[in-house]
This record gives sequence, structure tokens and C-alpha cells, in this order.
Amino acid sequence: MAKTNFEYLKAVDKNLYDIIIDAERLYRGEFFEQCMGQTRRFGEHLCRKVLGSNRTNEVTFDEMLATLKDKSNHNEQEKEFIDDLYFLKKQGNLSVHSENVTRNATTALECLQRAFEAGINYSVFYKKENSDILKLRYDTELLITGTPSKKSLSDKYLEAKDKAVKTSKKKTSAKKTQKSKPQVTTMNSVPLKTGISRFWTVVAIFMIITLITIIYVLV
Repeated sequence: MAKTNFEYLKAVDKNLYDIIIDAERLYRGEFFEQCMGQTRRFGEHLCRKVLGSNRTNEVTFDEMLATLKDKSNHNEQEKEFIDDLYFLKKQGNLSVHSENVTRNATTALECLQRAFEAGINYSVFYKKENSDILKLRYDTELLITGTPSKKSLSDKYLEAKDKAVKTSKKKTSAKKTQKSKPQVTTMNSVPLKTGISRFWTVVAIFMIITLITIIYVLV
């Protein structure tokens, strides 16, 4: 059987564990809307367990959430826990009542991540489990492959950053090595003409002819 991100919950509450690992199976099968519906179910059961004896006439998830919010001490953990449950309720309702199949993998993944965080808060702050659980992070690689990622999120970030820097340096280097066409900076000089031009030669011939004609007439 594939491992799950919710392994920590197995010893805390087997019923909640069974509900949420079904949600992960649905995600792996690409039944994203059904996955969101199942995470909503997980959230509702979680809310009912946290309310415990404080629950009176509440029947719906919405009513239980309202009571939970009223009885909250308004600390950061409780606020995050209630926000996660509201998100699961909203997205679960949308997936169940939607007329069209949207196959929204991103939202379904966020529902699983929110359920993961809510489950941790429930385990530590309501069931008094070891606070080391708070260090756990949702592993998407484990969700898809059933095998835990060997690299931490920070390792993956540093690898991606290093790759981006190397790619940027390569592009810069390629630009520098591109040879540009040499600019032509020389101009062909026009040779200086020497001697009498054709124009003045013609003028001189006509003047000579004119002078000869005048002399001939006078004689």
C-alpha cells in the first residue's frame, strides 16, 4: 500500500485517517471534484470532534463551524484551523453542486494541503500529540508516487535557483561570443583631376576659330 502524508493521523484517529486517505486516492485517480468532496467530509467530521460536548443543536457543517468560531479563544492556531475548515466546506460544496466537471487539480491539491494542516492542529492542540508533528510538510511527490521525496523543500528551491542562475549565465555568455559584422570606416577618396578639362578645351577652340574669322574679314 502506498504511503500517505496523513500517516501521523493513523494513531490519532483511525476514522479520520480512513476518510482522508480516500481523498488522496481520488486525487491520484484524477477524480479531483470527488477528492474535494471527500476533504469536505473530513473537515466536517473534524469539526464535530473538536466541538465535542460543546455541540448542542448544530446539525449542518455550517452551524457547527459558527459555534466553533463563537467558542474560539481567537489565538493563531485556532484561527488557522477554522479558516482551513471553512475553505474545505466552501470548495467541497462547490464541487458537489457544480453543474460542470471542472477537473480542478490545483484546488483539489490545496484542499488536501488544508486538510493536512487542520489534521496536524487537531492532533497537537486538541489530542495533545507530540509537537514534532508541527514540523511536517505536505509532500506532493509522496501524494503522486507513494514514495517520500528524498529532498526537502529548501533543497528543491536551492536547486531551482542554481539552475536559473546557470541558465542566465549561459545566455549572457552566448551574447558576448556572437561576432558582430565589422563596420566600414574607410571611404574611397576621389582622385584630384589634373590638366585642362574638356569644357575649357572646347571654349578655347571656339575662341581661336572666332579670332581667325575676324582677321579674315578685316583683311
